[in-house]
Amino acid sequence: MTPPPVPMKRPELTFRKPEDTDGAAIWNLIRESKPLDENSMYCNLIQCTDFADTCVVAEMKGDVVGWISGYIKPSDPDTVFVWQVAVSETARGMGLASRMLEALLRRPACKDVTRLQTTITRSNEASWALFSRFCERREGEMDHEPHFTRDEHFDGTAATEYMVTIDLTTEDLKKAA
Repeated sequence: MTPPPVPMKRPELTFRKPEDTDGAAIWNLIRESKPLDENSMYCNLIQCTDFADTCVVAEMKGDVVGWISGYIKPSDPDTVFVWQVAVSETARGMGLASRMLEALLRRPACKDVTRLQTTITRSNEASWALFSRFCERREGEMDHEPHFTRDEHFDGTAATEYMVTIDLTTEDLKKAA
């Protein structure tokens, strides 16, 4: 008789605001997370300091394994824009990206947020799947339209970025009903 399988314990994950000392680790995570655009390490440092309230670091055993950069849009304070989502290979398959999105929306900085936006190229299947599942779980509504186009904005050198908008009020309205 074969013994029953031993359940695998999920590693403990910690979600927190980034600190200036996280910049290099975040930059390295993004570099390893193709097809994400690599920004300068300085850009990641600014995100860690000036936008810490709307960015999320996920740690596992003291290592940075997840990152979300985002900001509240100055022209639309009801909207949080998610710039990048990165998950280390060592933390894939744990629903980490979705959990970081939820952690972001629970932040005091997002208390008045009713919409989440991000841009995604047509070929980025992982991002489409992430944000579609996220929207379905929240019973939200998702819309998308071309935003930065290949020819008009990228001089033909990069794929069109589609602005994805998720209305987050649907869930709240159902709870209030």
